[in-house]
Amino acid sequence: MQRLQETLDRIVAGRRPAIVAKVESAVAVRNLPEIVVRGAGYQPLAVMIARGDLAVEIGFARLAEIQEEILWLCEAAQVPVVWATQALDTFVRKGSHSRAEITDAAMAERAECVMLNKGAHVLEAVGALDDVLGRMEAHQSKKTSRLRALRSW
Repeated sequence: MQRLQETLDRIVAGRRPAIVAKVESAVAVRNLPEIVVRGAGYQPLAVMIARGDLAVEIGFARLAEIQEEILWLCEAAQVPVVWATQALDTFVRKGSHSRAEITDAAMAERAECVMLNKGAHVLEAVGALDDVLGRMEAHQSKKTSRLRALRSW
């Protein structure tokens, strides 16, 4: 993270562009607290859960658990999360979705952003995602309260 920040400082002097840290390996998961502290303390930062790559790296059996830990950590640090990789993938490619994909999309309400892959039916998939997330918004909330600024003075 430090090398990236130093390089960006040289390239775009005077500005601090936002960074999206793609979490796709066990090493990234282990180092995520430090990545978040170093990144978010310097410029706007988001974390992308690259679920496909991460599942291959850590095993499909642990994906849900690790994804949950990433969501918790990022929420505690007030760092936005991108829910990525294969969200509504069958719908995007073939125009029809599975029950599992809709359930997965519903759980994406816990992230700030959902990334869809490109495909012939991406516009329809965006509409379906908007519908699912809109309905889930009333049922799902982040895990902890976001406290407003104190104004007691």
